[in-house]
Amino acid sequence: QVQLVESGGGLVQAGGSLRLSCTDARGTFSGAATAWFRQAAGKDREFVAGLNWRGDNIYYADAVKGRFTISRDHGKNTMDLEMKSLKVEDTAVYYCAARRFSDYASSRAGEYAYWGQGTQVTVSS
Repeated sequence: QVQLVESGGGLVQAGGSLRLSCTDARGTFSGAATAWFRQAAGKDREFVAGLNWRGDNIYYADAVKGRFTISRDHGKNTMDLEMKSLKVEDTAVYYCAARRFSDYASSRAGEYAYWGQGTQVTVSS
C-alpha cells in the first residue's frame, strides 16, 4: 500500500516561489508513476505535472510550463514540485498522487489510485 504525505504549502506573494514535497510513508510509491494535481475553489481537479518512476519522462500542464519543475529523489523517497513565478491563479489545494501498476504519468485524475491529503498554496497579489 501507498500512503502519500505532502508538505511545503503556504502563503506567498505573486512572483514568489514555493517548493512542495511528497513522500510515501509506507514505501517507495509502489514503483509507479506519480504526479501533482491541484484544485482551486469551485473548480475541478486538474493535472499539474507528472513523471515516471525513473523520472526521465516528465509532463507539465501548459499553464505551468517554464515555471514549475517536478522531480524525484530516490534517496530521500520524495517527489518534489518547485514552483517559481507564482501567479494568483496558481492558488489551489495541491495533491500528490500515485498510480498502481503503471509507469505512465497520465493527466487523468481517475487513473491514480493513491492520493495525499493535499496542501494549500495561496498566492496573493
